[in-house]
Amino acid sequence: MFPLEEIANRTCSGYRTQHPHAILYNILSGREIGYLDNKLKGNATAHSCHCGQRRTVCLKDPKATGQVASGVLEKTVCFVRSLPSFGQLPSQDQSLLLRHCWVPLLVLGLAQEKIVFEVTDVPNSSILRQILLGPGLTGKEADQPTLAGFHKLRSCLHQLWNLDLSPKEYAYLKGALLFNPAVQGLSASLSVEGLQQEAQRALREAVRLLHPEDPTRLSHVLLAASSIQAVSHGMVTELFFKPVIGNTNMLHLLTDMLFVQ
Repeated sequence: MFPLEEIANRTCSGYRTQHPHAILYNILSGREIGYLDNKLKGNATAHSCHCGQRRTVCLKDPKATGQVASGVLEKTVCFVRSLPSFGQLPSQDQSLLLRHCWVPLLVLGLAQEKIVFEVTDVPNSSILRQILLGPGLTGKEADQPTLAGFHKLRSCLHQLWNLDLSPKEYAYLKGALLFNPAVQGLSASLSVEGLQQEAQRALREAVRLLHPEDPTRLSHVLLAASSIQAVSHGMVTELFFKPVIGNTNMLHLLTDMLFVQ
């Protein structure tokens, strides 16, 4: 429905100008004590380095914020389960749809309830590891919350807050994101496509009736929805739910929330 914005992964130019072993050599030899400090503080601005955006972050109050986010997720799943059209789909399709879109729905829930949270740097050891490994991080490490990922999430929330969506607009937008016929493995994709079209029509009508003086509002709503879909599922799991659920598999937890009464 909403195309994801293209994200270009670029290697920081600051690393290309260094000898391949210079960073590790300087750290181990101790010849340039200020070298690491400059890297960590982002002082290498002479070559416009954006390494600071890769800093790993965590919530300032992980347990309290994680519990709030868990409450929003529970309300989100309850909303999904309350939709009669969703309940009539095969259980496998229900699980696939929720697993695919739970993060966009959660972001909408955080925005609707105006949840505010702050992050802080993790211990410096993880920053040192990022410097040594550079862009060659594993998939699991790439899911770790970064300052750039936090800024992207916060930008999405501010977009939604600036739109000041009504409850109806939130509900129809959630439906349009939930019923996605492009999800792989659906057995009732035609039914899902029809439900998405119905949600889209309802959203357009709600926007037209609530904001007849603003012909561009729908495009702004759709743009915000597109931005939401670029938020990493792994990053959201690590940031909000890891402090609460530990090593519990998030997708298994979602399935339990969906089907266990």
